[in-house]
Amino acid sequence: MAEHVRVLLSEKEVDDRIQAIGEQISRDYAGKQVHLICVLKGGSFFLCELAKRITVPVSLDFMSVSSYGSETKSSGVVKIIKDLDDPIKGKDVLVVEDIVDSGRTLSYLMEMLKDRGPASLKLCTLLDKPDRRVIDVNVDYTGFEIPDEFVVGYGLDYDQRYRNLPYIGVISFD
Repeated sequence: MAEHVRVLLSEKEVDDRIQAIGEQISRDYAGKQVHLICVLKGGSFFLCELAKRITVPVSLDFMSVSSYGSETKSSGVVKIIKDLDDPIKGKDVLVVEDIVDSGRTLSYLMEMLKDRGPASLKLCTLLDKPDRRVIDVNVDYTGFEIPDEFVVGYGLDYDQRYRNLPYIGVISFD
């Protein structure tokens, strides 16, 4: 079975939107430090580009959670593979994710983090697929709303491939 990737969002479109989100976050957190929590692995590409565009002080930590495995649809089972290195109690926390799809993973993650006592907790995603939502999740910063198609590139993968594409593409199988 052959795989094909067509461009959904160009590298320039993605770059321009990340710049705008970084500016908005900088305004919203003026006078504060924001603690960015990256959801690995896909979120790492977005986090790096976003952090460079935020003008307030930032600190970083990483989590790895999974509900996909090697499939193209969420399994519905969320597992924490890597937890945070440092406590978030009293910090202004912004979770940085590559995509919000069904909402299962992010709903679980946000509730778990809220229980750890941050001063504030918000969510930033590069991509949002509202048509796939089965659990409501409040997204504070959204790069793009996209249709219900399986996307790759800019950190998003299919079976650990295509993360390094500099754009967002839709994968199809022939």
